[in-house]
Amino acid sequence: MSRSDNDRKILLKSQQGELDAVLMYQALAEVVKDTKDADTFRKLAAEEGHHAAVFHGLTNENLKPKKTLAILMPILYKIIGKKRLYPLIVKGEYAAENYAPVAEKFPVIESVRKDETRHGDTVAGLL
Repeated sequence: MSRSDNDRKILLKSQQGELDAVLMYQALAEVVKDTKDADTFRKLAAEEGHHAAVFHGLTNENLKPKKTLAILMPILYKIIGKKRLYPLIVKGEYAAENYAPVAEKFPVIESVRKDETRHGDTVAGLL
């Protein structure tokens, strides 16, 4: 199956986002006060790693995770607290609807898209 340049850009951006989310959730797990939240974030980090592998299988590109969110989110947690930060994370997870155009062409992405919605619901449930 051929990939258009646009599809490739979406796949690479998605892969990068998943990699970055792994570090973000790992970093949050280290700073949150609630052990249930920490356990949840560790689980989500592992799932995001699986998602990154799914995209890697489509792109065959080795990307490095960017530490920006892993640095920023724990700071925001300390400044604005979970009641204001978690809804931002939820919004980010629900934004995986952006995967829809490529999910039609690459069905393996559909399960990732559903997982992201569940991740949003999971983080919302921590509030």
